[in-house]
Amino acid sequence: TSNYRPKLKTFLMAPFNMKSSLITLIDNEINLARKGKKAFIYAKLNSLSDIAVIEKLYKASAAGVKIKLIIRGICCLVPENKLCSRNIEAKSIVGRYLEHSRYFIFSNNGSHKTFISSADWMERNFHARVETAIPILDPFLKETMMAIFQAQWDDDTKSRHLDIVQYNKLYSGKR
Repeated sequence: TSNYRPKLKTFLMAPFNMKSSLITLIDNEINLARKGKKAFIYAKLNSLSDIAVIEKLYKASAAGVKIKLIIRGICCLVPENKLCSRNIEAKSIVGRYLEHSRYFIFSNNGSHKTFISSADWMERNFHARVETAIPILDPFLKETMMAIFQAQWDDDTKSRHLDIVQYNKLYSGKR
C-alpha cells in the first residue's frame, strides 16, 4: 500500500479528502445558520447512505440549514421528521431515461460553492473507490447549475416526495 497523498487545492477526491471536505462544507453551513445568515444545501445524487454524512445533515437541519435532496435510488436519511430533519426535504426522480448526474450546492452565505461529482454519498464511494468532485467556478455556470436543480426540484411528473410518512408505511408493513 502507498502512503501517497495528492495535494488537492480545489478538487475533492476520494479516498483522500472528499468525505472530510463535505463534512467541512456542511459545518460551514451550520455555522452560517447559527449566525442567522442564509444557509442551504442542495444535492442531487443517486444514493445517500453514509452514516456520518447523514448525521451531519441532521445536525445541519437542527441548526436551521435548509436542505433539499434529489436522490434517485437509496436514501437512508429520513426527511421531514420533526425530531431530527424538519428542515430536510427529499424527492426521487426516476423515469425511462435513468439520470445519473451528481452535483451539490452549498449556500456559503451567498457565494455558492457548487460541485459536479462522480460520487454518491456512500461509504464505499468515500473509502473504496477513486471518485472526484470538481468545483464550478464560473458564475454563469453556477447560476445554470442552480437553475437545473430548481427545474428538477419543481418537476412533479416523474418524481415522488420522500417523507416520514413514506418511511413509516414502509417499515410498519402497511402499504
